[in-house]
Amino acid sequence: QVQLVESGGRSVEPGDSLRLSCVAFGRPLSAYVLAWIRQAPGKEREFVGSISRAGTVTIYADSVKGRFRISRDNAQNTMSLQMNRLNPEDTAVYYCGGFVGVTGEVSRSVERYHNWGQGTQVTVSS
Repeated sequence: QVQLVESGGRSVEPGDSLRLSCVAFGRPLSAYVLAWIRQAPGKEREFVGSISRAGTVTIYADSVKGRFRISRDNAQNTMSLQMNRLNPEDTAVYYCGGFVGVTGEVSRSVERYHNWGQGTQVTVSS
């Protein structure tokens, strides 16, 4: 089982950029389809983006497409989320998770992901 730890969240102003990181411990990430999921207070978990095992395929929620970019470095056992042009609706706790998948696989299904980290808080306000 892989353990994931998120970091990088903080309070920023609308229009700012922020980069979140997810580091894995215990097992290599190369076999895992990975995703970023977020949850705002009182809301359900929301899919943000997913990246395939080798990083060749990425998908995003419509709400973040064009603003967020997901990447991974299997050699460093890390995954990142570059967030640009942040707005208050992006305020949430951001989590990373994964599941053992196949080449090229990505998924928007929050339920498929496991091994969630503790989350990192992103707050966007004036």
